[in-house]
Order: sequence, then structure tokens, then C-alpha cells
Amino acid sequence: MTPQYAGLRTLQVDNAERGFTVLAFPCNQFGAQEPGTDAEILEFATSKYDANFPMFSKIEVNGDGAADLYKWLKESQPGTGETSDITWNFEKFLVDRSGNVVSRFGPMTTPVEIAPQLEQHLNA
Repeated sequence: MTPQYAGLRTLQVDNAERGFTVLAFPCNQFGAQEPGTDAEILEFATSKYDANFPMFSKIEVNGDGAADLYKWLKESQPGTGETSDITWNFEKFLVDRSGNVVSRFGPMTTPVEIAPQLEQHLNA
């Protein structure tokens, strides 16, 4: 799923002038897929996928150590499963200009598939 970095970069490039920003929060809770340091993860995303959006420090998104941001995101959009837990890396949330969490997208949903809904909110 790391090729989604390229799709997220495209969303950022295509919509930054309209006030949209991708925010990335690496997490190593899923199959140890983000074992590197913050600097190593940033280097990988920028050198391999030309990521051009803010990449924050690695966090936990599930369990007792879940970051407050993710507790709020999951509470706002609990998802469709038996639990509101994040299922895998690259699960995505869309937050509108007023700070409302308006959508949650599973890890397999690509940035291209998100673009139409993003467009609706940018035009609102």
C-alpha cells in the first residue's frame, strides 16, 4: 500500500491552493511495516514517492497508547466493523474546513477514489 504515498502527493499538489493538506501519521502497529525512525520514514516517502505533505512523528492509533487525535477521529467516524479500531496503515479520514470528520476510508481505498468526495467539500 505504500504506493498510496504517490496518490496522496497528487491530492496535495492538485488541491493545496484551495486550502487542502494531507497529514501523514506513520504507525508501526500493523505487521511492523513502519519500523524505522521518523527521519528514515520521511526519507523513504520523499525519495521513493516524492511525498510533499507534512509527515508527523510515528504514533499509535489503537489501544491504550492511541494518540488523542486518533481517539477523536475514530469516535467521530467509527467505521463499519465491530470496533472503531484502525484496521491497517493508510486508513484515511477527511476533515472539512470546520474541523468536522466527514468521512473515513479503509486502507484499500485509494486517493484517486477519495478525490470526488474531496472535491465536494472543497467547493462547499
